Amino acid sequence: MFCLSEQNVPGRRCVWVNGPVIVGAGPSGLAVSACLREQGIPFVVIERADCIASLWQKRTYDRLKLHLPKKFCQLPKLPFPAEYPEYPDKKQFITYLENYASKFNIAPQFNESVQSAKYDDKCSIWRVKTVSTTGSTRVETEYICQMLVVATGENAEGVVPEIEGLKDFSGEVIHVKDYKSGEKYNGKKVLVVGCGNSGMEVSLDLANHNAKPSMVVRSSVHILPREIFGKSTFDLAMMLMKWIPLWLVDNILLVLSWFILGATQKYGIKRPSLGPLQLKTYHGKTPVLDIGALEKIRSGDIKVVSGIKRFNKTSVELVNGDILEIDTVVLATGYCSNVPYWLQESELFGKNGFPKKEVSKGWKGNSGLYAAGFTKRGLAGVSDDAMKIATDIGSVWKKDLNQKKRRVPSHRRCISTF
Repeated sequence: MFCLSEQNVPGRRCVWVNGPVIVGAGPSGLAVSACLREQGIPFVVIERADCIASLWQKRTYDRLKLHLPKKFCQLPKLPFPAEYPEYPDKKQFITYLENYASKFNIAPQFNESVQSAKYDDKCSIWRVKTVSTTGSTRVETEYICQMLVVATGENAEGVVPEIEGLKDFSGEVIHVKDYKSGEKYNGKKVLVVGCGNSGMEVSLDLANHNAKPSMVVRSSVHILPREIFGKSTFDLAMMLMKWIPLWLVDNILLVLSWFILGATQKYGIKRPSLGPLQLKTYHGKTPVLDIGALEKIRSGDIKVVSGIKRFNKTSVELVNGDILEIDTVVLATGYCSNVPYWLQESELFGKNGFPKKEVSKGWKGNSGLYAAGFTKRGLAGVSDDAMKIATDIGSVWKKDLNQKKRRVPSHRRCISTF
């Protein structure tokens, strides 16, 4: 990249990026960057945190492991080390990502928060405005580019629901993104709100540390064993889907799950009417892969409770009338995209921060806009997005490269500094 203008105004600068700007240095942003690097295409990565993969490094619990086998989670052009286990833990995955960034010479612009990104129709360019604060110094930057890759991910912000009385509760209330370990909750009564993979795993961690967790199960959820007959459930499903329809794969998985886990309904966990893979494909709702929580539920170490009616100062009242005395609340209530807060565009992305198009087409918009990591397939979908985006950018780049070398782009006269 190179500057169009010097910092004529203190604390402000305008930068022309001779290639795409990538917003986000998580797995999606890194994957796109690596694929572009392999083609010799310059780029700039903007990251609001002070490290790569900040969700994994700063907003995940200590016991976290990949839920899927490593072969489904590796990024393009670099497999996991052979000595890594089938399900790498948090530290191993972070090390893999750091090595990945080093191998492909990816150096994000850290501590820069995107305030807005808007396409300038008149000049046919994207204007990406950021603010960075290092110590007491505040710098505003406007990046000018012809291609923009949104790679901030599906889980950019924690969702905190509005629940009656929660603000009046006198105990600790934290979102699961701030939960690290159950060690400090020894002997405490903890209410875990949410029964997805995070809610189940946090409840298990609390039980293992001798806390007294109660898990709120408000809606139906599919629980599947992580492995079936020694083979990854996900791997088995992918294999079956090559030969038989989705609904039949679902039926097979549910029958096998019943043999292995038993009927979850008798523990207060109802299954949805739609099968787990159909639910994931059509509605983006991920099934829970059990790694021990269900055994703790059977033994009573994890208590399953109904939905919440309201919180009181030291207790919670449930919709069935029960009142539980509790010390702490952990909100395992999910995450959301933050794209609507900064991207001024409405053709590719909807108000929920996800592409409007079907999954197979949701990676590309108009005017050089791309979306990486929004397929609701987790890490398994990151590589596919990255390779598609890099290939598309590469084809555009090759067509324009010689022309850009010969002359100064006419649209530069449209570019104004701060």
